Amino acid sequence: SLSFSQVFSQRLQGSITTDLVEQNGYLGLPFHRVYFANDSERVENLPNTRYKLPIGLRLNYFLGDKVIIRTFYRYYIDNWGIQSHTADIEIPFKITPFLSISPFYRYYTQTAAYYFAPYAAHAFTDKYYTSNYALSAFNSNFFGAGIRIAPPGGILNTKLSSMEIRYGHYTQTTDLVSNVISVALKFK
Repeated sequence: SLSFSQVFSQRLQGSITTDLVEQNGYLGLPFHRVYFANDSERVENLPNTRYKLPIGLRLNYFLGDKVIIRTFYRYYIDNWGIQSHTADIEIPFKITPFLSISPFYRYYTQTAAYYFAPYAAHAFTDKYYTSNYALSAFNSNFFGAGIRIAPPGGILNTKLSSMEIRYGHYTQTTDLVSNVISVALKFK
């Protein structure tokens, strides 16, 4: 991993990060069946080595005491043929010094791995094969908002110093749809 951060001005901060990842060993999923064009089936088979290179850029801009614009972009490439782009924006807004809301949006797109084909599309002679849609080409959208409370004396005068509740709606062009609710608690 390598990262570099820079304060450009009193209001603008940025960083760049990159990782070089090598994976070795059994990288398939033994419970994923792949159905071939000739109506036969086998367990997923993928190369036993994978190299990944993600590069991320982050910029945060402070509009004033109440609003921050947080942006993030990541480019990813690997030797299995996947390339992806992620663009993310979050805009926390302080309602009071102790209460804030944070709407967010993330867009993601990726190309398919060389070894991906949908149900019954692989040739029986293929050396590597998967029908796992996590390795397919798709786009996704994730949007929602969070609300955070952090009073100086703790929540209800307890050791619970802050609480954030986030809701997000996720859609993917592979017809995957989900709703996510998360709660983050911080104790002193």
